[in-house]
Parts: sequence; C-alpha cells; structure tokens
Amino acid sequence: MRRYLTAAGSCLLLFTALISPAQALTIPTSFKRLAQSPLLAHPGIILIDPATQETIFSSAPDALRTPASVLKLLSTSYATATLGADTTFHTTISETAEPGKYVINGELDPWLTASEFEANKYHRAFLPTLINEVYIKDTNVKKLNIDFYGLHDADIALIKKYYAGALTLNFHRINSPAVAKAEATTQLSEITSPPLKDIVGFTLLWSDNNLADRLARLAATKDGFTSDAAGIQSGFEKFLGAQGIDTVGLHVYDGNGLSKENKVSARTIAQLLLKIRTAPELAAVYAGLPLAGKTGTLKDRFIKDAPKGVGLVKAKTGWINGTVSLAGYVEVGSNQYVFAIIADKIKPTEPRRQLARETIDKMLATIAKPKA
Repeated sequence: MRRYLTAAGSCLLLFTALISPAQALTIPTSFKRLAQSPLLAHPGIILIDPATQETIFSSAPDALRTPASVLKLLSTSYATATLGADTTFHTTISETAEPGKYVINGELDPWLTASEFEANKYHRAFLPTLINEVYIKDTNVKKLNIDFYGLHDADIALIKKYYAGALTLNFHRINSPAVAKAEATTQLSEITSPPLKDIVGFTLLWSDNNLADRLARLAATKDGFTSDAAGIQSGFEKFLGAQGIDTVGLHVYDGNGLSKENKVSARTIAQLLLKIRTAPELAAVYAGLPLAGKTGTLKDRFIKDAPKGVGLVKAKTGWINGTVSLAGYVEVGSNQYVFAIIADKIKPTEPRRQLARETIDKMLATIAKPKA
C-alpha cells in the first residue's frame, strides 16, 4: 500500500476491503452439485453474507418446509427476547395453616423435572426434592394435600408416579401466585433454576424437545397469548415481525419442531440467524449452537465425511421422518456466512437421513475454510 494516499483514497481502500469478502466468495461447482443431489430431494437452501446482506446461493429458499428441530431457533430466540437471558425461575413449597396441607408456588420453570433420569444425567432441578422436605418434618407421613400454582401437568403426573406406593399426593390447582403466597405460612424449601441463557444453551446444544416446547409456550403466555399452538404462532409472528423478518406462510404447531404441521421457509430461518448474530439480547442463542465435530448434536458429524468443516460450522441440527435440516453459520477464512438447509422430502428411513446429513456436511465443507 502506498503511504502518500489522500484521506479520500484511504477511505476508498477501506470500503473496498470491507466489501471484498462477499466478492471473493465463489461457490464451487462441488457445492452446487451436492445441493442438487437426489439424496436431498430438492431442498430449500440459502447462503447469505451478513456483511452485505447479499444472497450468495439459493435454491427454493421461499418454499414452505417442515423444519424439524431447526424450529428451536425460533423458540429459543423468542423466549430469550421475551423473558430475558438472565431470568431465573423459583419454585417453593410451604406449610399452610391447615395440618397436612402444603402449597407449591412456581413459575412454570422449564428446568424443573420429576424424572430422576433427567435430574441425574443432565443436572436438571428435581421437583421431588421439595416433597422430600416434608419427610424431614414427618417421616411417617403417608398422604399430602398440595395446592399448587406454576407447575407443568407432565411433572405432576411424574411426581405422583415417583412416590407411588409410598406416598399419596393430592394436587389441587389454584389460579394465581398471589393465592399461593397468601396460603403459605412457613417456607420449607425453594428451587431456583439457572439463568435462562443457560437453559437456552442446553436446549440448543442437545436439541431438547421438552425444554424448547416449554420455552415457546412460556414466552407466549408472558407475551399475553395463549400457551397452545395458536399462542405460539402469534408470539412467533409478533417477534419475527418486530425484527423485520418475513413470516408469510409460517405455520406453527409446537415449539420443538416435532410436528410435520410446522412450516417455515429457509429464508425466514436465515433472516433470523442474521439477527441472532448481531442482536446482543440474542447472544445466548448464538452461544448455545453446537460446533461441527466438537460439541452437542454436531459432535460426531463432519469428522469422517467432511473433515474440512470440523470446527468451522456452528449450527442447529434437525430431523424427523422425511426431514433433515441444518441452519447456522459457516466460517470461510476471516468471514462468517449464514446458511439454512431444509430437506423435507427425504425417504423416511435412517439410512436415507444419514446420507442426507453427509451430503449437507460435504456441501458446507466445500466452502469452509479456517482463518489464515
């Protein structure tokens, strides 16, 4: 570079340097060939340069697709934006003025579980620890009457099963936390969840279906909508609309992507990924994504069939019968590109799904490149 450039000349060179990465990326023939592979059965694909918002490559990016667990990007982003990344949830058990009657006051903590397996393997907050506090006071107790607010129905069913044969639990739902608070006399125990950002990170890293669905429904309720599919749909539309993301054709049936009724385009997913990368309030979503060949649901991918992509693809995986999807970010030298790939017309067998995964991984590996 010549040192006698004028200020205007220096600005021109700086501007050229900023835009040159998009100009420098040439999609190789091998990428295009893999994108058109019969193993992917005409998928929706889009690759975007965040620096310029330029679409580098696309194939049917606006067609509505069944996204599988890639939908969790919507659920976790919506929940993080609506509830706050540092939010924690509290669940207490207290005595009441009536002997043998207790009250649990909760906040629909998604991290709570009545599954001993989940508590031991994933260090989830174990709901029975609250009931165990009653045993400390009375080891001969055989029956408990419990008023409650803010517990998940599934957890109540599991906790009854957990104590079956040893303790009879009669649960009665009350309609507000204020009523629960008024009933409480002496608090016996409290469970506090980790911050929401940690819950979101776990949800994305391991593609936890239960957590993703709970987060979506909880956010919808917080946002003034119902906690059913219609409420999630309204919440997603409001959130995406506020981000300037197109929601035309979006159809949501759950918060985890398990239903084939869910529909979204690859473009909508990619536009959300652009926001996730730049919006400070969504930093937890970006941080929680698995890394190719290294962590979470991507730990075992890329290593054998697409080793050039190891450590350079950070993305959300997804699959159900008929769908294999992947959406996130791919490193190309000093630049990072957004991509979304939804192949939802695959034959519903595991061998065909595996071939589709390998095709997607190989495709991304044709452009993945470490920093010089």
